[in-house]
Amino acid sequence: MKKTISLLATSVLSISLLAGCGGDNAEGQNGKVKIEFFHYKREGMDTFDKLIEKFEGENPNIDVEQTSPPEATTVLRTRVSKSDIPDVMGIGGDITYKDLAETGVFTDVSNDTNLKSIQSAYVQMLKDVSNQDKTYAIPYVANAVGVIYNKAIFKDLGLEIPKTWDGFMDVAQKVKDAGQVPFYNTYKDSWTLLSAFNVLAANTQGEDFYTQLNDGKILAGERYEDAAEKMVALSDYGHNNQQGVGYNDGNTAFANGKSAMYLQGIWAIPEIKKANPDIDLGVFPLPVTNNPEETKVVSGVDLLLATAASSKHPEEAQKFVDFLLREENAKQYIDEQNAFSALEGITQDDPSVAELKESFEKGALADFPDHYIPNGVVPDKTLQTLVMDKDVDAFLEKIQKDWEKVQSRQ
Repeated sequence: MKKTISLLATSVLSISLLAGCGGDNAEGQNGKVKIEFFHYKREGMDTFDKLIEKFEGENPNIDVEQTSPPEATTVLRTRVSKSDIPDVMGIGGDITYKDLAETGVFTDVSNDTNLKSIQSAYVQMLKDVSNQDKTYAIPYVANAVGVIYNKAIFKDLGLEIPKTWDGFMDVAQKVKDAGQVPFYNTYKDSWTLLSAFNVLAANTQGEDFYTQLNDGKILAGERYEDAAEKMVALSDYGHNNQQGVGYNDGNTAFANGKSAMYLQGIWAIPEIKKANPDIDLGVFPLPVTNNPEETKVVSGVDLLLATAASSKHPEEAQKFVDFLLREENAKQYIDEQNAFSALEGITQDDPSVAELKESFEKGALADFPDHYIPNGVVPDKTLQTLVMDKDVDAFLEKIQKDWEKVQSRQ
């Protein structure tokens, strides 16, 4: 999960596409076709290096250049505005996908046979977030947010996995009473606050939230109050200097036993294990209410694969996408990245995420709420203020005002 970046003006995007696909898409050295694979999963670059090497071995006439810069979403938007569009793009199933799909950047894959092998829920998520019946990308990887916990600390303190919100808070209090840190919070990087907030909001705002909001029947901040109050409660069980610690610091600290729990997505697990390969960790669903039957794991399209409608090498680009979607290659990615596959029948066997499997199997899932939040509303920055000032009313008012500003421009 990455934070959403502001949208370039739609008119600029639309006009830029008239020039066709730019970038370095010419013939590569030795007459080979060169295509660019641009994505935002920097932590997955090593895995993609292996897959690209395998692909090039099978397709000696194609060279694949992997590009994954910092702030990749911002970079991609800028490149699109300059008609410099990569052949294959890997982004999240969020507002950026919606914006680029609307402006014709992606190839329409509504009739692509690859969709038959994708779990329908993830295809529907792309339709929901884009508000279109057509599909412009293939869901590839799904992620999930939960409570990453240190099994050794839980065992030492005699703690059990909580099933209710009150039980969750009780566990946090017991950890604190034992002189240890319940949650290692990384508020310096604002996007990390969305991990917990997405779960809290998804389980409390109601399934009709965005429909009701878009129809003008409710206020933007109206159903965020419960989530905001619980966000403040979680911040009370953190460590000193929560605002001064970032994501990378948090991964290392949790890996080294600095807290019992870590409110993050499963994408953090490989980084945690790099810092401490011997850590015994697990992930359980964050219980937001006191009814265990209502608990939903937030899971969305973490990585989708799209080809440029203006690519000079559409056949080669599609061949690379087809390759990544092959069962053994999709399995390799999720195994190395501790993710879940969007493909039917490809399961995640890592025992560290076993406690999330039941939610996936019974469909107790909800998409990331921030995937639907329009550009101009910046919940992560507003959440930073919330956990520092503890002023829920001010948070709700800021969200409401930002949403109204966006709506007034439409």
